Amino acid sequence: MRTVGVEEELLLVDTGSGEPAAVAPRLSGATELELELQREQIEIGSSPVKGLAELRTELRALRRSAAQQAASVGAAVAAVGTAPGPVEATTTDKARYHRMIERFAVIAEDQLTCGCHVHVEVEDDEEGVAVLDRIRIWLPVLLALSANSPFWQGTDTRYASFRNQAWNRWPGAGPTDIFGTAGSYHAAVQALTSSETLLDDGMIYFDARLSGSYPTVEVRIADVCLHVDDAVLLAALSRGLVETAVHEWRANLSPPEVRTELLQVATWRASRSGLSADLLSPLTLRPVPAPVAVGELVEHIARALDGLGDLTEVHELVTALLARGNGAAAQRAAYSRRGRVEDVLSDAVDATIAT
Repeated sequence: MRTVGVEEELLLVDTGSGEPAAVAPRLSGATELELELQREQIEIGSSPVKGLAELRTELRALRRSAAQQAASVGAAVAAVGTAPGPVEATTTDKARYHRMIERFAVIAEDQLTCGCHVHVEVEDDEEGVAVLDRIRIWLPVLLALSANSPFWQGTDTRYASFRNQAWNRWPGAGPTDIFGTAGSYHAAVQALTSSETLLDDGMIYFDARLSGSYPTVEVRIADVCLHVDDAVLLAALSRGLVETAVHEWRANLSPPEVRTELLQVATWRASRSGLSADLLSPLTLRPVPAPVAVGELVEHIARALDGLGDLTEVHELVTALLARGNGAAAQRAAYSRRGRVEDVLSDAVDATIAT
């Protein structure tokens, strides 16, 4: 069984003012926490696991541990894709990050966003690229499910995932063409880094890529999920997509020939409305109700999910998410009570560590 792991970026919140708190360097002694570009966020990451129950338990423990570490300096953690209120982010004091600020200016200065990255084990780069070529049409649905960033600088952007819009300003971000072979993939990465625009291959910000650190495909399109169960669902769907793609590759089934421009449109629609309006069907590239697109995804990978023992749980998690709504819906519900972004963060802090 393929292992799966999840990395989550979390916003740090001052428990007194309710505003983002630039305290990440003060938490760096915690081995499970990683510093990010901005001092108002941290990253946690699970170990590679095989079972969804094990993943859920570990993510809950990691979130609680991060919350305890943050509490030691008067802060809390919130699983939100962007800071809901006004914020002027501050850069972590690392040479690479300062180079990013110098080169990319306001794009880097404003980049206080929190995503969720799912790592799924692959045998080698050839298998990994075969996966990338075959999962690309399904990634916008993952974005819609995870969308958790409707607010930006105190304003409702009317996007479900404005993080995706902010993130895709980076060069090297977004959907990719069909590569065909590992050699073609690595040649594309080499061309991008040789352009002397990206600092290095760590800035290959494709919606899904080969990990530079692990023998995995890394699905990067999603917002950080408000609820642990939604992160577990994202991991299960990502692993199901990888398993299905490998089966198709070994059966000599070609990847769908969908133009990258259409994937950009599908991603934009997922970012704009999340689950609250039509998405583009990955099968027809025509608008369908969001639950229909989600159903197409689950049906596409149902055989793999069944083989992994995940099918029943995925059905339950999808049903719960569609009934409850994604993080964007929760943030707007919190804001609607009194029109205060402080309520958005307060609710998010509670939900982040809820069991």
